This record gives sequence, structure tokens and C-alpha cells, in this order.
Amino acid sequence: MKKFLALILALVMALSLVACGNDAPPADDGAADDGAAAPAVKVGFICLHDENSTYDLNFLNGAKEAIANLGLTEADYIIKTNIPEGQECYEAAMDLVDAGCNIIFANSFGHEPYMLQAAQEVPEVEFCHSTGTLAHTADVPNYHNAFASIYEGRFLAGVAAGMKLNEMIESGKITADQAKMGYVGAFTYAEVVSGYSSFYLGAKSVCPSVTMDVTFTGSWYDEALEKEGAQKLIDGKCVLISQHADSLGAPTACENAGVPNVSYNGSTQAAGPNTYIISSRINWAPYYEFAINAVKNGEAIPADWTGTLGTGSVVLTDVNESVAAPGTAEKLAEVQAALEAGTLHVYDCSTFTVKGENLTSYMADVDTDEAYTPDTEVVENGVFYESKFRSAPYFDLEIDGITRLDVAF
Repeated sequence: MKKFLALILALVMALSLVACGNDAPPADDGAADDGAAAPAVKVGFICLHDENSTYDLNFLNGAKEAIANLGLTEADYIIKTNIPEGQECYEAAMDLVDAGCNIIFANSFGHEPYMLQAAQEVPEVEFCHSTGTLAHTADVPNYHNAFASIYEGRFLAGVAAGMKLNEMIESGKITADQAKMGYVGAFTYAEVVSGYSSFYLGAKSVCPSVTMDVTFTGSWYDEALEKEGAQKLIDGKCVLISQHADSLGAPTACENAGVPNVSYNGSTQAAGPNTYIISSRINWAPYYEFAINAVKNGEAIPADWTGTLGTGSVVLTDVNESVAAPGTAEKLAEVQAALEAGTLHVYDCSTFTVKGENLTSYMADVDTDEAYTPDTEVVENGVFYESKFRSAPYFDLEIDGITRLDVAF
């Protein structure tokens, strides 16, 4: 009987160990403890438009490049397109939170208040907003802005434009005083003003007689208005067109009229094979990779991040040699090297005037408020330092040589 009871007791103990096996500590196999596993990452992207917008296509390409470089799968990210600059952005961000995203990017200026609202409500998720201005003063630890020194890319694209103008002058197609460019802008925001001013200064650095007319559409993406704006500039005797608007409207107008075009956010050569010269763009992949890796590694993301030529964030497309002036690629390499070395500055105050005067001081609206109050001195040693005191542009001066045809937007 005692042997029988002992056998029953042994069976009970064995069954107890099996039942509790999932709670028992793992056996020590002598392996080294490498520390806690890196946090899982799921990424959300919010875009104003879709791939039909050159602006959004550039972001989408950057997102896909970063995803591929990081080895993420389709299960690790969600992309939302055609999200307006309104409450829809907040709703999209919260949908991405509910879907398990722990880092969310948005790509348009007007998305900012809604991204900031979401960040304040969900502190455990990182919210990264491109082109915004509020992160460095909002003091919300999980809200971040990013931009790039694209004014340097615009300057380089302007050099290519200026060389084309010189070729047209030398061939007798135009005279020096007819070297007038046109520019189709979306709004009169500093981002657009900085872009067309740096483009103009790049052209002026090689073609001193250049002038430029600028028209605005009041929309980031409206193909009909952009085409109409470009045609208005062409009818106004502009012999080369560029733009900061996001459709193929302006490049198409240029191709139809046989007028050289410098685009933005990516090559439009397919739409303008006989007129397209070059494009500058921000490459967002380096920032996306940096921020996503920060989440994976449990590291902080800066409130305000500025990409540069050196980080691979400011890039030019290949020169269309069949349209560009001879020697353009070589000249661009020379100018880019000087920009990277700091021996050349886009906004060297000796290279432009405002109402006939050289700039010696300027208080810019860096810490943006509702009244856009100037608050920061941005001229140092004769240079207006763009994107130094925050990532988003704040160059909003009306420099001589540029005529704004309308300021309704």
C-alpha cells in the first residue's frame, strides 16, 4: 500500500510540473545575455496627395527606399494618401495609432496642427512632420519637425538655368536684356519665397543680366492653374520656366511652347523630353531611416532636423544633356563642392539687394506665432543663414530682380 501511495504522489508531482512549465524560468544554457530585444517598429505615412503629385511621389519614393534599406516588410508600414490639411489628418493619424504604428510621418505644411494634437494625446507614439515650424518651441517630446537645406539644391538648379540662358544669348536666340525667367509658385509662404529666391540667385551667379517674374496659384496641386500660370509667364516673354507647385502643369506648358524648364521634386523629362533641363529635390529616405532607427534603438529624435547635401538629403536629378547647356554637369559639381566646403553661401548678402540696399541685418520669424513676429537675427558675417535656427525656411525677403505678379496667396 505504501508503494502504491508513493507512486500516486510521484505522478501528481510530475503532472504539476508539466502544468506549470510555461511559467517556469528557462534553463540556463550558458548563453550570454545580449540585453532586451529592440522594440518592434510599425511605421505610418500620411501624404497630402498621391503619386500623381510630384511632391507626394517624392515622399512616397523616399518612404519606399527607407523601408527597403531597413529590411521592413509590408506588415511593418501603412501609407495613407490624399489626406487633406484638416481634421482628416488627425483622424488618419489616430487610425494609424489604432493600427499599431509607433512612429508616424506626415508630409504637408497644413498637416502640422493636427499632427501636434495627435502627439499631445498619444505620448507613447513618435510623430514626425515635414516642413513644419512648431516643434522647436512646442516642447512636446514626441513631436518633431524635419526639412532640408533645399535652397542649396534650388541654387544649383538655378546655375543650370543660368547656363542655359547664356547659351541662348551666345547663340543669338535672345539678347542679354531678354534673359527673363518665369516661376510658378503655390503660395507666398517663406518656403516658396526661399525656393524661388535661391533659384534666381543661382542663375544670376552665372548670368548677371537675368530677371524673373513669379506668379502664384493658391494651391499646392492644381494642374490647370499651374499650366495656366506657366503660359501667362511665357506670354509675358519669360524664356525659361521653373516652379514650386506639384503637378505636371508647368512642364507640360513648357513642352508645348518649346520653352526650357527646370522642375522640382523629381525628373519631369518624360513629360518634357525636349525642354526639361534638371530638377532638385529633397531625398527623405535619410531622415526616415534615421527616425525609424531611433525608435528601434530607443533613442531620442531631435525636435528639429535639417538634412543637407552632405547627408544625401538634397539631390539633383541627372542633367538632360540634350537640352542643358554644354558643361552644365561639370559646373554643378564645382558649385556643389564649394557649397559643401562652406566657401560659397547661397544667401551671401553681397550678391543681392533689397530696394537697392545690401542686407546687413534681418530679424526673421523663426519662433512662429500667429502674428509672425520677427524674433531672431539671422544675418551673420554678411550671410543670411537659412535653415540654421530651425529646419523650415524663413527667408521671406523680396529681393531686387524678381517681380511678383500677384500676391493674393
